[in-house]
Amino acid sequence: MERKEMLKELVSIFEEVFEVEDMEITEETNSDDIEDWNSLNHLTLIGEIEQAFNIKFSMQEMLEIKSVKKILNIIEKEKK
Repeated sequence: MERKEMLKELVSIFEEVFEVEDMEITEETNSDDIEDWNSLNHLTLIGEIEQAFNIKFSMQEMLEIKSVKKILNIIEKEKK
């Protein structure tokens, strides 16, 4: 799966988790850009990403995830 396709899938996940349609999500989007990106939604987001991409984040990765770019980098690493 190409990075562009992964980003498209992530946008769908973000829209579902944050209950917002047509979210403007780019690789540069981070937790400060999304008002509802709190600890509870972070865990929900992690779970949805793990399920969609069939991966498992380490505890360290979960703590480090603060941006879409970081998520994409981890997914790419896991898929290799």
